[in-house]
Amino acid sequence: MPRPVDRARDHGRLDGTVEETTVTLDSPPRAALASLAGRVGEFAADLRPDEVPDEVLERARHLVLDAVGLAFASTAYPFARLARDALGRLGSGDHPVLGMPDRLEARDAAVLNGVLVHGMDFDDTHIPAVTHVSAAALPAAISAATAAGATTRELLTAYVLGVEVSARVGLGGAGGFHDVGYHPTAVAGAFGSAVAAGRLAGLDARGIAAAQGIVGSMASGLLEFLADGAWTKRLHPGWAAMAGLTAASFAGVGWTGPGAVYEGRFGLYATHLAGRESRPEAVGEDLGTRWELMRTAVKPYPICHFNHAFADAALTLRTEHDLRADDVVAVRAAIHPVPGKVVCEPPESKWEPRDEYDAKFSLPYTVAAALVRGRFTLAELEDDALGDRAILDLARKVEVTADHEGAFPRAYSGFVELELRDGRRVSHREQVNRGHDERPLTNEEIVAKYHDTISRVADGAVARRVQEAVLGLGDGTPARDFAEACRG
Repeated sequence: MPRPVDRARDHGRLDGTVEETTVTLDSPPRAALASLAGRVGEFAADLRPDEVPDEVLERARHLVLDAVGLAFASTAYPFARLARDALGRLGSGDHPVLGMPDRLEARDAAVLNGVLVHGMDFDDTHIPAVTHVSAAALPAAISAATAAGATTRELLTAYVLGVEVSARVGLGGAGGFHDVGYHPTAVAGAFGSAVAAGRLAGLDARGIAAAQGIVGSMASGLLEFLADGAWTKRLHPGWAAMAGLTAASFAGVGWTGPGAVYEGRFGLYATHLAGRESRPEAVGEDLGTRWELMRTAVKPYPICHFNHAFADAALTLRTEHDLRADDVVAVRAAIHPVPGKVVCEPPESKWEPRDEYDAKFSLPYTVAAALVRGRFTLAELEDDALGDRAILDLARKVEVTADHEGAFPRAYSGFVELELRDGRRVSHREQVNRGHDERPLTNEEIVAKYHDTISRVADGAVARRVQEAVLGLGDGTPARDFAEACRG
């Protein structure tokens, strides 16, 4: 029987106050830190801000800029108003919300911020992990930093940690979470959020390990929304952020979590993937030497990342062959079966999307809209496009086949072949989707995207104020000042 250890320590509360609590810990430190969660805990607790390479910090600021611009743009949509109303019923607080004038409790602010960042499905994705990393890590870091009275330097470091852990947890799934019906953003994001929140709460390595163990029992998110276009996916990253904040708070008072939450007999991969291929060891690999944040892709299109290569392929064919929709008799699109389940099934809702969210997850609609309109922007998700018979009729001509030459899950490939009225067959393959770390959007392109998105709801003065605050992250000013600057 291990000897209980009594420890008194100060810990930050989510309301920003500090109290002293005496706790009894039952797990010996060595056992706790021998696990993958322990390895992550040691790295997260010991990492100094100046150990993060400058290029990683600079890219991180631009990923945050992309996320904040999207949060502002989301405020114009019904889902944002409903999320705001639902959380407002739970009470108010003093934590700012991105793009809105509201103030909520720390966890509720994180939930709403996650909804706003991810709600349009235009936010960044770590491609091999198939995980939207910023949508959970950033809301968790903002709430935790504001609660702790931290600086923007500490906030930025914690955000980077959240991205690194979320990406590695997703990588451990080897692309399999989607295959069994889990949304990896919700699952992996909970762990990254717990580490970010634990770091900002001042937890030591053992405490951050415990936070991961605790949050493992909260890590979930179902893909059933694909069947009927439900809005649950929009809630997943914010809920993951809330789970991470909650787990860190419990760990801060000495609550224990299973050490082998990743690799154990009933750990994350054994339960969520149920015998499918996985690599739990990926969670602890190359921490501090390989920065997964640099592999995070910023989206050029406001649709599911699995569809991006198909949009580019369709637009390339349209331009190169000077085509119009009437020229096309049939379309064949080849995709790997795993992402194919997400963007090609069930066929009826993919041929005729019921709403803009359905359309985001429809490969046939993406290809057809690109061929008909010669672009794919937010306008192609509005009602006039969703009811455009030229697009919908062409979408029904899209035949989907399995792609045996694609790069999934390393990259999201797309192959499109068109049969034309004059008898020709033309085709184009995008083996690596644009935005991937092999074909990244530049920081300048991210800034341009930011201005395109935020300008939908804010004037130039607000856009400049927010941009200055975001690109100044790490300057040592209070994190609360940053959060206030990013309010609506």
